[in-house]
Amino acid sequence: MGRAAAGRARRSRRGSVAAASPGAGSRGGRGKKAGGSRAGPGEKEVPPGSDAFDLGAQSGRWAAFRERHRLSCEEAARLLLDAFEYRGLVKHTGGCHCGAIRFEVWASADLHVFNCNCSICTKKQNRHFIVPASRFKLLKGADNLTTYTFNTHRAQHTFCKTCGVQSFYTPRSNPDGYGIAPHCLDEGTVHSIVTEDINGKEWEKAVKEHKTIRDMSKP
Repeated sequence: MGRAAAGRARRSRRGSVAAASPGAGSRGGRGKKAGGSRAGPGEKEVPPGSDAFDLGAQSGRWAAFRERHRLSCEEAARLLLDAFEYRGLVKHTGGCHCGAIRFEVWASADLHVFNCNCSICTKKQNRHFIVPASRFKLLKGADNLTTYTFNTHRAQHTFCKTCGVQSFYTPRSNPDGYGIAPHCLDEGTVHSIVTEDINGKEWEKAVKEHKTIRDMSKP
């Protein structure tokens, strides 16, 4: 974070939740994957992109679930994967002041927020919690974002062109994730906030000595 140099603005990269293809298989190792399967002895191989699952006794429940909720195979699989991968997390929504920027993020209801004392974080009161990029999705406003960088230019300080609010950004400490401003979240999903001070004035030393900050952007 260090001594500020002249800033420059540029477009923000878009955040999105990566879509994953589900897989199903038996403990014995002879399993089939959704969107493509490995055939066993005497079985016909299922080509990638097919709508086939080896669900055994759960086939009827799977079909009924999809029909009841009017879901495609991919939509149903994504819903169930989200329920598994995001267990213990809640979906927060938020955005800037004018409403041009809207996003959703999966995180704990009990937030661990960093309060950095570096030059830029001090001036804009950049308190934030960190999430993996896969748990963040920009819902609207990509074209209304601009980015300020300085010094190493690794941190991407994104903010709304209209109201100037930074509701999220890409931290230098976690370039593979996002720093989310808790005060830009909609009400109703945050249970508690614990704030940790971090010495951004000595950024390299502080991040090197911190035991968990690097892992906060790992899925």
